[in-house]
Amino acid sequence: MAPGEFVKLEDVALHAGVSLSTASRVLNGPPSHRGRAELRERVLASAQALGYVPNPHARALASSTSNTVGLVVQDVRDPYFAVVAGGAIEVANEHGLMVTIVCTYRDPVQEARYLSMLRAQRVRAIILAGSAYEDAAPTKAMAADLEAYVAAGGAVVSITRHRLPGDTVLVENREGAADLVRRLLELGHREFAILAGPRKLTTARDRVAGFVAALGDAGIRLGADRIVHADFDRDGGYAAAQRLLTWRTLPTCVLAANDAMALGLLAAFRARGVAVPEQVSVTGFGDIPAARDSVPALSSVHLPLDALGAEAMRLALRADRGAGDRTVTIGGRVILRDSTTPPAAAAPAASSPAASDGSVRRPARSGT
Repeated sequence: MAPGEFVKLEDVALHAGVSLSTASRVLNGPPSHRGRAELRERVLASAQALGYVPNPHARALASSTSNTVGLVVQDVRDPYFAVVAGGAIEVANEHGLMVTIVCTYRDPVQEARYLSMLRAQRVRAIILAGSAYEDAAPTKAMAADLEAYVAAGGAVVSITRHRLPGDTVLVENREGAADLVRRLLELGHREFAILAGPRKLTTARDRVAGFVAALGDAGIRLGADRIVHADFDRDGGYAAAQRLLTWRTLPTCVLAANDAMALGLLAAFRARGVAVPEQVSVTGFGDIPAARDSVPALSSVHLPLDALGAEAMRLALRADRGAGDRTVTIGGRVILRDSTTPPAAAAPAASSPAASDGSVRRPARSGT
């Protein structure tokens, strides 16, 4: 089949060397009437090879008559994805298109299900927003599914994901994380902890790698016990803060791999009477709208989130779809706000004697 050509049931029958009725019976009939095993296997293999998805009411992708684009996000509750989706929807509106949003909650199995459903609906394009997974198995399976979709004329755009068919919008995660560390070093910080997301998410791993590399360049070797892994959301940050509060002394600065985790950390510190930034500076990554409105306002690496979504939609709708895959890279910008300040003294953790009001005391550092 030529790229962009709609795969019909007749094409599957011809490819498998069977009659149209046999192909229809195998792909559309009830399980008890799908023919001999040999023929069934041939038809299913041909359908997979050609990227055929049964849907008698669908319009051909190549005709560009579909008015729907599928947007796959990993957590619809996260403002990061809300802003990205907003940018994509604005561009879709300009073209008179509708956006169908599905949420995977970072479950690769659910993601695969949604991709199959979107393909069955013959959406004009699919945009995948969110981190890739370190596990190669789901990535390989997804790539095969998307390759078949592209071969049938669909467009695929990935945001911050690697090694998938179609176009890609990348974020300079490592560079942004390293820039943030360098700014904090200029403030005088030398004692750090990192709130990392799950190990399986490449976005979290890239940002942590940027933090660690910049610290290493400054001669600071961060032990594994100073990197706390938790869920990539507000509750994950809150839970990670509870672990930090068991340490004998707190670092002067905590680097969170995203803003949601940093906001959870701020809430936990506030509940335990740990003053930010007087005792501990806190930073995030992404600069979601809530970062500016938190108390204190959160220092972060600003990403033009709406531009990520808008650029992805433009790539998905480009006229020269067959010109080859493209990669657009978007950088970040460090913004220091009220949650960071030059360090004063290391803060004792919650295991240290507490004041009568339950807050954590911080002894003065001699010679400062």
